[in-house]
Amino acid sequence: MGRGPHSALAELHDAWNRGLQPEPFLTVSEWADQHRYLSPRSASEHGRWRTSRTPYLRAIMDALSPADPAETIVFVKGAQIGGTECGLNWIGYVIAETPGPMLFVSPTVEMGKRASRQRLDPLIEASPTLRARIAPARERDSGNTVLSKLFEGGLLIVTGANSAVGLRSMPAKYLFFDEVDAYPPSADEEGDPVSLARVRAQNFPRRKIFMVSTPTLEGISRIEAEAAACERQLEYRVPCPLCGHRQALTFDALDWTTGKPETVAYRCRGCEQPIREHAKTEMLAAGEWTATKETGRRAVAFHLNGLYSPLGWLSWAQIAAEYERAKERPELLRVFQNTRLGKSYRERYDAPDWRRLYDRREGYEIGVVPPGALFLTAGVDVQPMRLEVELVGWGRGRESWSVAYRVLDGDVAKPAVWDALEAFLQAEWAGAGADAPPLPIRVLAVDSGYSSEHVYAWVRKHRQPAYGPAGSIARLPRTVVATKGRDSWGPILTTATTAEATNRKRGLRIWTVAASSAKRELYDFLRLDPPTDAEWIAGRRYPAGYCHFPEYDEDFFKQLTAERFVVRHTRQGQQKPSWEKDPGQRNEVLDARILARAGAALVGIERFRESDWRRLEAARGAIPTPPPPPPPATPAAPNLFTQPPPSAPPSRRGVIRSRFVGRFR
Repeated sequence: MGRGPHSALAELHDAWNRGLQPEPFLTVSEWADQHRYLSPRSASEHGRWRTSRTPYLRAIMDALSPADPAETIVFVKGAQIGGTECGLNWIGYVIAETPGPMLFVSPTVEMGKRASRQRLDPLIEASPTLRARIAPARERDSGNTVLSKLFEGGLLIVTGANSAVGLRSMPAKYLFFDEVDAYPPSADEEGDPVSLARVRAQNFPRRKIFMVSTPTLEGISRIEAEAAACERQLEYRVPCPLCGHRQALTFDALDWTTGKPETVAYRCRGCEQPIREHAKTEMLAAGEWTATKETGRRAVAFHLNGLYSPLGWLSWAQIAAEYERAKERPELLRVFQNTRLGKSYRERYDAPDWRRLYDRREGYEIGVVPPGALFLTAGVDVQPMRLEVELVGWGRGRESWSVAYRVLDGDVAKPAVWDALEAFLQAEWAGAGADAPPLPIRVLAVDSGYSSEHVYAWVRKHRQPAYGPAGSIARLPRTVVATKGRDSWGPILTTATTAEATNRKRGLRIWTVAASSAKRELYDFLRLDPPTDAEWIAGRRYPAGYCHFPEYDEDFFKQLTAERFVVRHTRQGQQKPSWEKDPGQRNEVLDARILARAGAALVGIERFRESDWRRLEAARGAIPTPPPPPPPATPAAPNLFTQPPPSAPPSRRGVIRSRFVGRFR
């Protein structure tokens, strides 16, 4: 039975009146305190939301309220501060109080789906006010899906910064950019994802844009660049409980006894007395945001580090302990600075000194697996008339040994050079010592950027990775993968993107190597110093990630350090980081090493537990790595760094060692 004209007019009248109502009096923080409930599915402290638990978030949330003049709100933060929860409160507020079209952008579509299931759905289910406005997903035509939430007066779309279609799917009055420093440089080759999304909001006079992230690298951090461009920049200053002096909490004021992070205290910059962490709750409650720059109010930036994290979340003792573990390991120090201090990391743009690496070569035999190396991987760089291969042994803490380097001459369009690579793959590599068992190659990674069809044809003949609970992994020896390098950051090895997946041939998977991440890690490791003789006697061993090399010639090390990291500016004024090769210098050695490192990632070296290392050591009969020998006076074999010593015995193992001697040119 249809509705009469009077009921339809009444509904229209009510809708019109609702549209004429003034903006709500509640701020975002007040709404959250009254209506937000934390679900045990997504929060360690479930129950009613209390802004008093994180008082520094009040001003940030209130800047997102309609009455505040700020249009762009930027939050630069460390981890475990509550930045995403702040954004979720804003989403709930929009749904309940100021409905309109809203876009929630995660770094990728997959991460957006995960955030929807793990954060948005619990937000809605646990809060009665929101549950009443969004129909359950199980209802037919409810408008409640993983990537969209329909509510009266508005629509929330969840997408990823890697999807240009998602970013231009609709006009949006509200934009929430989460973890913007993890965004790709371009969305499906259509341009900067933040700029693409901002265009969707330009026609709304009272738009709000919220950007949240931990920073990454200095000079290319999106969130730091956005914060620096803001007219108003704020820091949270708290009073000393002893003298009342107001100050921003900074890491350099933490004091503790080395090796005893539990003794940590904060040294007041006013009275210079130690402040114990139990006073932090009182300090945070009495804190206030103070402007360090103020030329306008349309764009405002907030910055917080991990020292502000409430009691029970992240302690000063944890921060001190993490710093002690990270201070001598560049890859950990970078993570510490980003996630704990909320600061970008200043990358060392220069390449390591090749002469220093050449001078510290070691005297172990080429083609023989040294003690400490527990499994082998190889990387193959493909050139028109040759294949260049490095064999690398891996041990605890990603310590590595270059076991051999081969140049296999031949046209890659013909079978002969691939037959030589097959022989290299099938070899058993002898270990040092009469009782050391030989090792097979666990993973061989081949670059498919050149002559892709020939690479695919050869790779397809071999064992592929298995898929387990933790993802793909090379469980058996002589696993072979085809790869494509990408000048990107993130995990060193990932499965093929959607675009690359179209290149699969009869089930062959193409793997993506994040070359920027791998090169940065390698160059950090190449800068590490070996222990001195005195330090070795005192018990110090090689640092995690240390790279060992036998007596290769100079050209090997020049190629290994042939690239440097630079940041250039585009015509549009954007910063574009990239790795650039020194003019006139080849870099096949560097490429082969990066591929061997990708193979170690596929073996699962980052996920190894103590039991995994012990199992490998038991199989190898491993002994501690010997102390560093003095550098050789002259090259062992100029321009033939893969040549084994002439005195190598003609045993079966000796044949295996010398069979694939190639030249480096």
